[in-house]
Amino acid sequence: MNGKQDTRSNLLNGNVFRTMLSLSVPAILGMVVIGLYNFMDAVFVGRMVGPEAMTAVKVSYPFTLLNSGVATLIGTGSASVLSRAVGRKDQGTVNQIMGNLIALIVLLSVIITAVGEIFTTGLLSLSGAKGEILTQAEKYLKVVYIGSLFVNFAQSANMVMRGEGKLKIAMGIMAAGALLNIALDPLLISLIGKENGILGAAWATVIAQVLQAVFTLWYFRKKSDNVRIHKIKIHGNLVGPVLGVGVSAMLMQVMTMVQQTIMYNTVERWGGGSWQTILGACLSLQSFAFIPLWGISQGFQPAIGTNYGAKQYDRVRSFTKVFMIAATVLALVFYLPIMLAPQGMLSMFITDAEICAQGAPMLRVLFSTYICYGVLILAITFFQAIGKASAASAMALLRQVLLFLPLVVLLPTVFAVPVQGVFYAQMFTDLVVLLIGIILLIKAFRTIRKEERLLA
Repeated sequence: MNGKQDTRSNLLNGNVFRTMLSLSVPAILGMVVIGLYNFMDAVFVGRMVGPEAMTAVKVSYPFTLLNSGVATLIGTGSASVLSRAVGRKDQGTVNQIMGNLIALIVLLSVIITAVGEIFTTGLLSLSGAKGEILTQAEKYLKVVYIGSLFVNFAQSANMVMRGEGKLKIAMGIMAAGALLNIALDPLLISLIGKENGILGAAWATVIAQVLQAVFTLWYFRKKSDNVRIHKIKIHGNLVGPVLGVGVSAMLMQVMTMVQQTIMYNTVERWGGGSWQTILGACLSLQSFAFIPLWGISQGFQPAIGTNYGAKQYDRVRSFTKVFMIAATVLALVFYLPIMLAPQGMLSMFITDAEICAQGAPMLRVLFSTYICYGVLILAITFFQAIGKASAASAMALLRQVLLFLPLVVLLPTVFAVPVQGVFYAQMFTDLVVLLIGIILLIKAFRTIRKEERLLA
């Protein structure tokens, strides 16, 4: 309890800049570590096996989000239930958390593994994968689905660990898994050989996830101060609260899967396999660049929510300003190299210089609005933190589905080089959603000022 009280006191009274750093740095590092898995698979496969294999990894990626969605659904919901139970000293509920989590994860992971193994070809065909790319993607995805249980348990339990306040331990376990994956990638690709090298990357990921799951299980069996594994069963009293909180977080993963699947299908239709390769490399860079911004948003949410709830509106403004400046500076770290040397950035994944040169202008287009992403993501998080979920959901849905999908279908029909419309669709969507976010923020702060005057 004292730790929780100290955290609350720091949020309400501590130095704004130092509090921002203490909240954001562990979250950013943890998110970056998680993002290294698919990113490094694509890098090693692209350079050691070939562009078709790299494209296969990236075409497969949206379907691995089925696992991420399950882990987020159960992990986010369980962490929320845990924090509230700890707050009211409800040890009975705390003792049920991990048993309920494991039971739900086992059930959902078995379903995903079965569906994934049986329908791999059908799933991949939705993204337009054909020929050698489809063959390689099938090999990769079938192995990845074997590890569904382990990755889902490790990631969901890691969220509970963070909810318990064990940020350093959670980050350390994730980092160990990611580093092991990076070490195993080139080793297993070399051992298996170039022809089936993509299997080496897939098995490297699964092995790392198995060991990560083992360490996580050991922690909750032997080391956790308060959250231990007791009876493994689905507890009816927890299912509703866990799923109620987790569904909105899971939808973000599912929408990303839909969005990227349609993008791959559209570029294949208008540009063929080489443009799928380019899009795969571009999305890999974009996905990885997004990760630290999502990390900083995890620190932003409690800072805003706690001070808004306490009606300390001056600190709400201060935290919003400091976090948005920090997020923009962080975005520059990725924005500048990509805008200044797009061909060099693509060459991390693609060894064919001609394909890199072909894709470089479109990488610039895709990243042209990235410098604003910190403001965009924190605007969505701001509305979640103050309880305005409808505004946050509307912005997210517009960006990933409602506005983006019509544009990605229509714009190729009006461009001289049709495939370029796919990349411009993202740019136009981001500009519109950013403008909407700024307008909503201005309105929100006007409302806050009115509340301040009433309190004065």
